[in-house]
Amino acid sequence: MKILGGFLALLLVTLGWSAQISLAEKAISDFEYQWAEAQRLGKADVVGPMLDDSFVNTDADGATYGKSKLLSNLKGGKWEENGISDVKVKVYGDAAVATGSWKGKGIDGDGTHIDRSERWTDTWVKMPNGNWQCVVSQQATSKK
Repeated sequence: MKILGGFLALLLVTLGWSAQISLAEKAISDFEYQWAEAQRLGKADVVGPMLDDSFVNTDADGATYGKSKLLSNLKGGKWEENGISDVKVKVYGDAAVATGSWKGKGIDGDGTHIDRSERWTDTWVKMPNGNWQCVVSQQATSKK
């Protein structure tokens, strides 16, 4: 009976952990889609709280910059096409990695003309207050 009880306890802990991971994966995936929609609409105020103050972005051309420049680039963009797909999230305790595809055609907020497809990787961390924030993002140009 003790063995069965121990097995049931282990099963419940495992199921609980699995459910927490699944909820985190869903939350981060939702954040990624909200970020993409906010980019399309030029709503930096939606993306700002998703990014840690130490956030670093490495763009497809290799340029690196922080949160303020990324948010500035979101404002004033004019897009014919701007969206993500193939989003996958893997949680590792209080960290998670999200990957996906992005396709954009238009003008970024800094005036850069864009017509490309990219693969991206975002690293998210669950902060002490319990909120997930993106700390690093990297893009690489992919074939259209």
